[in-house]
Amino acid sequence: MLSDEFGREVSGVRVSLTDRCNFDCVYCHNEGLGDTRGPLAAQDDELSTDRVVDFLEVAADLGVDSVKFTGGEPLLREDLAEIVERTPDEMAVSLTTNGTYLPGRASELVDAGLERVNISQDALDREAFAELTQSGAYDRVLEGVEAAVDAGLAPVKINMVVFEPTAGYVPEMVDHVVENEGLRLQLIEYMPELAGHPEWAIDIDRVHDWLSERADRIEHRQMHDRRRYFVASDDGDREGMVEIVDPVGNETFCANCHRVRLTHDGYLKGCLNRNDDLRSIGETKSRMRDAFRATVASRVPYYGEYMVETEDGWERDERYRDGEGDRAPYAYTED
Repeated sequence: MLSDEFGREVSGVRVSLTDRCNFDCVYCHNEGLGDTRGPLAAQDDELSTDRVVDFLEVAADLGVDSVKFTGGEPLLREDLAEIVERTPDEMAVSLTTNGTYLPGRASELVDAGLERVNISQDALDREAFAELTQSGAYDRVLEGVEAAVDAGLAPVKINMVVFEPTAGYVPEMVDHVVENEGLRLQLIEYMPELAGHPEWAIDIDRVHDWLSERADRIEHRQMHDRRRYFVASDDGDREGMVEIVDPVGNETFCANCHRVRLTHDGYLKGCLNRNDDLRSIGETKSRMRDAFRATVASRVPYYGEYMVETEDGWERDERYRDGEGDRAPYAYTED
């Protein structure tokens, strides 16, 4: 297993299969890109099935033992089940999705080897959901959650981005996962350095404090130095689990990061927030291996050393203006 110069072993990869998405979430920098008619073959700018599998085989040879498939919306790839099935046996396979295409496909994915799933759902209120996602897929997402649980993917993690438009729905969502067996809640701190709108950011410590008072017990998870809050139902018969993903300004979070990321068009990056060190995986396994090693070697210790907050907002640290990569840096948001 490879380690970066700060002693972090890279045990996982996060693989984006497409940047196409059938949602247009207000906080997302992709803004509903591309052809979203339904599951399609890999598009011209997307990695083919074979190249994805070749990369995963290289990663496994380098000691990586887990992969999370993401997008855009990864279920817009019709070959997703094939990719999951061809993933090396030693790698645990998970998926992040908005859930709209899980009905009818969840069982197929489980049969192919999918073990865990995260489903994005930012509100239980139909109108709020439509406003946040710019879609009318509320019922379809609920059906997707149910399909995932029925297919044996329990616990299903519900991903909820916490920012001003959604903060008021947190108590309702906590109650929801308490009352519905097989669900867990993952509250994700809003990252204005990616999405802009700093006025939407909230003090995530307020959410921690509220959960600390609400929870019956709290556990500490070594991965990313996270706390797990266990909340019991009023009658004490059920218990729900809530985690908070709070990377903004959190050096400890980054100190426990063990993943590198692969973009849909075949570029490796060492940090979600970094985009100046993009390295092409090329066409051969030898090139993929070299790119992987170089990406691990160039990881920054903490994205706060890459993204800095100024009076004008979040900006890239001048020390990284000339980062080495195989293509020019891309912007997450428009000027």
